[in-house]
Amino acid sequence: MGALSIQGIHKTYNETTHILKGIDLEIEAGEFLILVGPSGCGKSTLLSMIAGLDHPTEGRILIGDRDVTHLPSKDRDIAMVFQSYALYPNMTVAQNIAFGLEIRKVPKAEREAAVQRVAAMLQIGHLLDRKPGQLSGGQRQRVAMGRALARDPKLFLFDEPLSNLDAKLRVEMRAEIKQLHQRTKTTTVYVTHDQVEAMTLGDRIAVMKDGWVQQFGTPAEIYNRPANRFVAEFIGSPAMNMVSVRRQDGGVSAHGLALALNDVQRQAVQAHGSDELVYGLRPESLAFATQGLPGTLSMIEPTGPETYATVDTPAGKLTARVPGVLDAQVGEAVHLQWDADQAHLFDQHSGKRVN
Repeated sequence: MGALSIQGIHKTYNETTHILKGIDLEIEAGEFLILVGPSGCGKSTLLSMIAGLDHPTEGRILIGDRDVTHLPSKDRDIAMVFQSYALYPNMTVAQNIAFGLEIRKVPKAEREAAVQRVAAMLQIGHLLDRKPGQLSGGQRQRVAMGRALARDPKLFLFDEPLSNLDAKLRVEMRAEIKQLHQRTKTTTVYVTHDQVEAMTLGDRIAVMKDGWVQQFGTPAEIYNRPANRFVAEFIGSPAMNMVSVRRQDGGVSAHGLALALNDVQRQAVQAHGSDELVYGLRPESLAFATQGLPGTLSMIEPTGPETYATVDTPAGKLTARVPGVLDAQVGEAVHLQWDADQAHLFDQHSGKRVN
């Protein structure tokens, strides 16, 4: 039995709005699970059900070997960190961290020891006498995490905890959360719409859309073998290039231009039932060369360590991600090359992976 088992979860509001449509996930002890997807996909609703803040219309939720589907939050042995921090403004940092323990009648000496332990872990010992209004956003988020850590729960639940922070602080806090998990090894479920957070933090990722889990796997599996077109385009920045192609002469072509396939891909294309496919290429798979697919450079976006370059080609508009500074000008004629092994094929209509 894993640390968390989500079995056949459905959620319907007003008998017509189907938010979750049959979610099945098994999370192992100590695992860091990411629920990621666009707004409205159902990820926060699922987290609320794990937390006991909402209840499913159908299905079961087990924490360890206990069925907690209809248990109140206080009986689930969980700790949650919210997007809004949810700190008590009239309490000091130390009082905020200790509050959950105080409610549970934990002796004062144990409470004080727990406050000192998590304050040291999160490097907020110098803030213990301050009120939340005297703290920065990053400091408030550390206090919110400290309140959860003081509990030593079976599950940590994070609901988009970094979305209110600026870009630099998000990167710092992301690293702190990862290090925190490495130290505590507590099973964690983390909701985000940010695919970078998903890829850097998660042991496994559940990519959600419209109440369904589109793919459940490790970051490498999600990135290198996306199950469908939605996952392929959602995970990765810039997004995967997608070219509409047709099956032709044992391969695929776009506007009459043959695109490279390896032997496995050719066999998959021939076995597939539809002539209409989508040919996908990650931007980092494309390289500038002296020959290959011709095009015109239409946009250059330098980021410092790498450059995003958009090229108008007979196969469509393609974005390449190249290291360093690109020695070229907008309007220049260029050629693109790639390895067929790095191509992905999807069905045009269902979006499912073909190869």
